[in-house]
Amino acid sequence: MKITFTVCLTFFVCACFAQIINKPGLGPIIPHSERKVSNKDTVIEKDTTKENKEPRYFYASFNTSVFVNAKGGFGKRFSPAGEFGRTYGIFDMGLATGRISSLRSSNDSSHYIEFRPTINIFSAGRFAEGLCLSGGYIFGAKQALMTEICNSINFNISPTVAVAVTQGYYFFDGTNSSRSAQYMGLAVTYNFLRKHSTNMRRKKDALIKE
Repeated sequence: MKITFTVCLTFFVCACFAQIINKPGLGPIIPHSERKVSNKDTVIEKDTTKENKEPRYFYASFNTSVFVNAKGGFGKRFSPAGEFGRTYGIFDMGLATGRISSLRSSNDSSHYIEFRPTINIFSAGRFAEGLCLSGGYIFGAKQALMTEICNSINFNISPTVAVAVTQGYYFFDGTNSSRSAQYMGLAVTYNFLRKHSTNMRRKKDALIKE
């Protein structure tokens, strides 16, 4: 009786062990000392994700705009501004500050600050078209709330320098009045990219049209 029980127990243990080894999804057991981690495969898989292919970097730009439907001389219609932000692939998120007019008008201030998100809606090689929908505030002005709709045609001279022709509309709103203004201008942008960096390589790849 004991011999029969021992044989049955041995057979049952062997059958369970064989079932575990042959279970789908489980490979052969390899000792820890013989295991090798393929870092190359891990890096390749990580770099092929869409997120990691997008260049990300900081930028600074100087914008010069002229109102085309306003009365007065050049000084009254000229609107300079500076912007600093960060690029995430085709999306830019920046903060701009400048003046609505180079001249001081009555008691209103012309200095403003503006949040400017921009998206590149089309690109081909070194050319790209951008669209921005932004909003800001003019300090101490009667029509202090400012919103902007603009589009731009951009040309990348190099991975670090780009120029753009801009066209858009400002909308100024106050408690008792509101107005709108159309402008055209030029912008120069510098991208903070280090030489031989991953983002520099990704930027160069984005400028090359296959």
